[in-house]
Amino acid sequence: MNNQKKNKSAASEKALSLICFLLLIAIWCIGSYGGLVTEIFLPSPTAVIEKILSMAADGSLWASCRASICRVMIGWIWSVIVALPAGMLMANSRKFSAFIQPIIEFARYLPVVALVPLTLLYLGIGETQKYTIIFLGTFFQLVLMVCDTVSGVDQNMINAAKTLGAGRWQIYKEVIFPAALPGLMDDFRLTIGWAWTYLVVAEMVAASDGLGYMILKSQRYLATDTIFAGLILIGLIGLLTDWIFRILTRLVAPWHDRLSDRDR
Repeated sequence: MNNQKKNKSAASEKALSLICFLLLIAIWCIGSYGGLVTEIFLPSPTAVIEKILSMAADGSLWASCRASICRVMIGWIWSVIVALPAGMLMANSRKFSAFIQPIIEFARYLPVVALVPLTLLYLGIGETQKYTIIFLGTFFQLVLMVCDTVSGVDQNMINAAKTLGAGRWQIYKEVIFPAALPGLMDDFRLTIGWAWTYLVVAEMVAASDGLGYMILKSQRYLATDTIFAGLILIGLIGLLTDWIFRILTRLVAPWHDRLSDRDR
């Protein structure tokens, strides 16, 4: 009975999501095909699809997607490698938290766009500069999210492990990390979405490829069909990434779904 309710709820949620997409497309079609908005401001879906197909045919689409995906993934992975241990330490060490949290809180309010000139000065115009922009855009938020997630682990579980003689590293490895893993996967899923939003910032200076570069270049010539094509591609890649992370969460933390089902 519970499974039937769950399946019906999931089906209705998917239907609502589909309706939302169809509604947006319908508004777009009415505005463009109906002549309510001029083509220079709102290209038709047909023009955007033709642009995507032409870029796919000449190979520029795949080159741009590949360059942007690599930049986002490398910058974001750097962020995860540093933020995960730092956030876990902040959650379990008051001294470390008191030492580093004021810096994190200060830095996370700095606009990443304002840091572009400094990254160019320090790192040049190569790929490292672009990875760094994405790192800076995600790290300071992610480390606090990791800290909050790990702080939510049931203290009774940690106390029980200590009572059974578990060492500090063993507690991190076998208690804290598995308990926090579902929440951490959600944190990763959210921040990789933010990494895509900083892509245009990363590619705004001294880039010769990438989806963000393509959008900025098209802006100069009022090529709105190309701008829409780039935005749609970034959105689709983002949706695919989100879907992959949801599947990974079920694979690496299958107990999370079972606990959620039991709570229902």
